[in-house]
Amino acid sequence: MTTRILGIESSCDETAAAVVEDGWRVRSNAIASQHDLHAEYGGVVPEIASRAHVERIIPVLRHALADAECNLDDIDAVAVGHRPGLIGALIVGVAAAKALAFTLNRPVIGVDHVHAHLYAGLLDRDPASESIDALFPALGLVVSGGHTAMYRCDAPLEVRRLGSTIDDAVGEAYDKAAMMLGLPHPGGPRIDRLAQQGDPKAHDFPVSRLDRDSLDFSFSGLKTSVLYTIRGKPTRTNNITTFERDHDDLDEPQKADIAASFQRAATRAVTLKMKRALDTMPDAKSILIGGGVSANSAIRAAIVTLGQNRGLEVRLPRMDLCMDNAAMLAGLAHHRLVNDDVDDLSLAASPMSAIT
Repeated sequence: MTTRILGIESSCDETAAAVVEDGWRVRSNAIASQHDLHAEYGGVVPEIASRAHVERIIPVLRHALADAECNLDDIDAVAVGHRPGLIGALIVGVAAAKALAFTLNRPVIGVDHVHAHLYAGLLDRDPASESIDALFPALGLVVSGGHTAMYRCDAPLEVRRLGSTIDDAVGEAYDKAAMMLGLPHPGGPRIDRLAQQGDPKAHDFPVSRLDRDSLDFSFSGLKTSVLYTIRGKPTRTNNITTFERDHDDLDEPQKADIAASFQRAATRAVTLKMKRALDTMPDAKSILIGGGVSANSAIRAAIVTLGQNRGLEVRLPRMDLCMDNAAMLAGLAHHRLVNDDVDDLSLAASPMSAIT
């Protein structure tokens, strides 16, 4: 029997809803981005994000149901990303999901947003020709504006964290580098495009290794090195810090070289730790990638090459499933629903992930 789950996502600055059948067939995937609202601030403003979710949640839900050519009576459960994220934003999605579940007398299923990113690459597969069990154990990697972490995945619902960033997420480093170069928000895609025009070896930016066996990430040193390359070394006089120059003093080829060199260092940092993790997982059968930065051209290409060198299948989400979306939530929730593992109306939003 076919099961249809309606997913709701509101953890940051995308209001999203989706309908997914049987944990893999994406019937609809509606996303309302807020980039235009936050562009002038150079990043996401939590209060603005929360208010925008309130305004957009119902239109997005209607859009998802219409695209899926179904109505609320056809829905078997409601899934919602209830952690981690901006607490005000999460509350909007959780409230909407619980209201729908109560009204329809359907189960509500809370999903860890980061965990769901690991599932994004498993959507739109055909289980008749590909067994999901054949992909596990897997090395999972989530790379986004708020998260950079690796996981051992023994099954869709069995995930254990191996390492994470000790400071900045890689997506945050991309956004900050873009800001230093005078590029508008969102910075990550703009750095990626600019890097195509530059020399990735023009600047030897640092690649953090931490301890010999560490599986954690660090991007603060890379970010600082980019700052000094763009603006020169700072000086401090009378408690006022000044720099030698600004991004306006650089021409476009110089900016492109910095973008390309930054992207090379960030990509090397990610793949270095993935290689270390795979060395500890001789039983790995695949690599699962998710998060907004998984759309980055250099990182995607490097991970595909890594998988080929290790003889592992790499499951990259399609582009619209890299960003925050509700399809990945609904897909993962299916595995809980079939095991009668659901939540009740006491489900609460939380800013923290529960994956350890």
